[in-house]
Amino acid sequence: MIRTVDAQYETIALELRDGVLIVTLNRPESLNAFTITMADELEHLFRAVNDDDDVNAVVVTGSGRAFCAGMDLTTDGNVFGLDETLEPTLHDMGDLQDPIIARGVRDTGGRVTLAVFDCLKPVIAAVNGPAVGIGATLTLSTDARLASTAARFGFVFGRLGITPEAASTWFLTRIVGLDTALDLVYSADILDAADAADIGLVRSVHSPDELLDAALALAHRFTRGRSRVATALTRQMMYRNALLDHPAEAHRIDSLAMFYTSIGDGREGVQAFREKRKPQFKGRVSTDLPDFYTDWIEQ
Repeated sequence: MIRTVDAQYETIALELRDGVLIVTLNRPESLNAFTITMADELEHLFRAVNDDDDVNAVVVTGSGRAFCAGMDLTTDGNVFGLDETLEPTLHDMGDLQDPIIARGVRDTGGRVTLAVFDCLKPVIAAVNGPAVGIGATLTLSTDARLASTAARFGFVFGRLGITPEAASTWFLTRIVGLDTALDLVYSADILDAADAADIGLVRSVHSPDELLDAALALAHRFTRGRSRVATALTRQMMYRNALLDHPAEAHRIDSLAMFYTSIGDGREGVQAFREKRKPQFKGRVSTDLPDFYTDWIEQ
């Protein structure tokens, strides 16, 4: 079995605490500014964690006084790591795994948020300080965003003459609505934690010394006494089925998921309910997802 907590990374630190993997962006000397290396490491982590049955949920936070101050703009050449010798077309983007496209054209933040989207574990952002640019859009792919009173959010792309990234035009509109999303990206204003909570960007606001504990408590609330397999399927069903054109399409996936969970952990759940005891779910995400899952997400 993969143990993600044992992996060695340059820009992120890992701690497994009672089934919750705490991922800390760890470049405090530069306010955890985002780099190509950090993108590679986060993408790798969020794909690897799916096969780590010791991890029930993931909490992402920042080291020091910032969450992430955005892209590191001090690097030489194209600071976003893109190959300026290329002239990519829409047709070229049909294969995101093409090595030339993957390394020379694809937005680095989007590689990370798509990995988070595909994650089979609940993911919570504990935003401890400024979250600007990719620091803000990185959080949008998580299931819940908790903020410290010291947190600040800025979708500041317009100030740099670039567009929103990290698939944020997909995520942000679903979180705060189109009107508010447009206001955030057009104005490029910096929001404090209270304002972010008012518009629904963050779930709750906490004092700095209580933020991580609150995020861990939420992670346990989401996962304790729950089937890992059912939780993994539920996460993907909620995100993917909401985008379908007709509820009958969701019904097809619901039916398969219900069928296989009912003969898996669901059998234990029903028996425990009848016997008035806590269930002992044994399904493993790494090995026990039903066969239809891969075909479904690759459609």
